[in-house]
Amino acid sequence: MGHWFESSIAHLGETVVYSVSEITLRIKDLIETTFDTVTVEGEVSNCRPSTTGHLYFTLKEKIGTSEVALAAVMFKGNLTRLSFKPENGMRVQVTGALSVYAERGTYQIVATRIELAGEGEILRLLEERKRRLEADGVFSRKRRALPSFVTDITVITSPTGAAVRDIIKIAKKRNPKIHITILPAVVQGEKAAESLLAQLRLANRYKLGQLIIIGRGGGSLEDLLPFSDENLVREIAQSQLPIISAVGHEIDVALSDYAADYRAATPSEAAEIAVPLLSDLVLDIHNLYESILETMHLRLERAKMLVAGLSKENLDLNFHKIIQPILLRLDDARTAIQDSMGERLVATKHRLQLARQGIELSSPEAILRRGFSVVKKEDGSIVRSGAQVKSGERIIIIPQEQQFSAFVENSHVQADKKTKRKAKPIS
Repeated sequence: MGHWFESSIAHLGETVVYSVSEITLRIKDLIETTFDTVTVEGEVSNCRPSTTGHLYFTLKEKIGTSEVALAAVMFKGNLTRLSFKPENGMRVQVTGALSVYAERGTYQIVATRIELAGEGEILRLLEERKRRLEADGVFSRKRRALPSFVTDITVITSPTGAAVRDIIKIAKKRNPKIHITILPAVVQGEKAAESLLAQLRLANRYKLGQLIIIGRGGGSLEDLLPFSDENLVREIAQSQLPIISAVGHEIDVALSDYAADYRAATPSEAAEIAVPLLSDLVLDIHNLYESILETMHLRLERAKMLVAGLSKENLDLNFHKIIQPILLRLDDARTAIQDSMGERLVATKHRLQLARQGIELSSPEAILRRGFSVVKKEDGSIVRSGAQVKSGERIIIIPQEQQFSAFVENSHVQADKKTKRKAKPIS
């Protein structure tokens, strides 16, 4: 800058003509050497991701009725490390280097980091993300109960923070025999959400522990932002192991709290929730032992009473108590069958008598007794019609007793004009 200023003084009073490239390169040199790394605050507008994965946007600011703007770009490598998605209308702080694009004669800031400007903007982002997750049902799933007898827990947090020390101290104090697996994770900054997500997936893949505590100590809203990462929150909701979210202090809230099975106000409280007192476990086991003994004693006494009732006299009495109603029902059934068979037998005898009388009345002997006779021809065939005999033919007449012969002499014409032969008896 000093060289350009001195050169300008030297040419004072003279008209200096620069080419486009010269003036552009001078401006580029001036800007890029003067502003090495800067942080600029403004409102995001004209936000447009490119197909190559880079993000182009504009930072704008209102000054009275006017508006000033600064072009900005964040390349893919840095963009993937953001804990939120920049959108139009957000107020952010962009850190990066100013660069002049000589071909267009414009300048822009090449962002290496983008942060939300102020707690209000962070709260607005969290509320918007919360509504989106609620609409997808992430927070409405059924919560799982924690195991009643815990011997193994997994903690996902910073391996050097105060939170992990508090968890270990309280958990071991409550139960010295508890086994704790620490999965170290970054809990703050651009890589925190990705680190937490990877360790949570690892714990579920290998079933590390009976439950998971995920969290960190207190911090600003921006410090706690990784625990509200959308991908992390969805993974917490889908976890196969029960999860306790323990982020910050009591007043701090992260979206992981809504997705987890339990929310602890602090990491210390998470250890208290996860690890029952060993003395309580021992007391519970003792109570269960006493309860089992009492139940077994009651059942044994009942068995003794049942065995005592199995004497010969009691068995005989009980047998008769059981068999007597059956015998009574059997007697009643037998009597009913006998009565029914007797009635049917009388009715059958009556029908047989009537049938016999009918048969007797219809028998040939009964008919002959009533004065009828049987007429036969000499060949033994029975005469049933006058047309079967001829005049002068001999016939045999058989009354009830004895029999005699006769010759057919003549016939008389009946009303139906048929001829019937008369038989002339022969002694």
